[in-house]
Amino acid sequence: MPPMHELTIEGLGPCEVEEGTRLVRAIEDCGAAVGHRCGGQSQCTTCRVEFAAGEPPVMTEAEYDKLTDIGRLGEMRLACQIVVDRDMTLTPLMTVEDQGWDDAGPEPALMVEPDAEWFSIETLEQR
Repeated sequence: MPPMHELTIEGLGPCEVEEGTRLVRAIEDCGAAVGHRCGGQSQCTTCRVEFAAGEPPVMTEAEYDKLTDIGRLGEMRLACQIVVDRDMTLTPLMTVEDQGWDDAGPEPALMVEPDAEWFSIETLEQR
């Protein structure tokens, strides 16, 4: 069995998550209805999260490009592009409840898509 990590979501408290779980799915499994209007494709940015602790030091090219495009790089992360590999404490920034949606969006795939290769932020900034 893979190692477990503690995911703490503001307002919900801690939840045990299996290592390798896609963060957007882990947040939902722990009881928060975080958005994923594009189905976890790094297109809509509704899976926005803000880390208090445990933010990964790497990101996919798709996440970097999208956050740069909307001028929010360094302010938030996209849960659809992150895999749980450590204890994390975060706040989902767009949920079904606070946005007034009927649902969070199409179910994200088990694996990160479109680009499942992670780079240091410095490497992405230098390309």
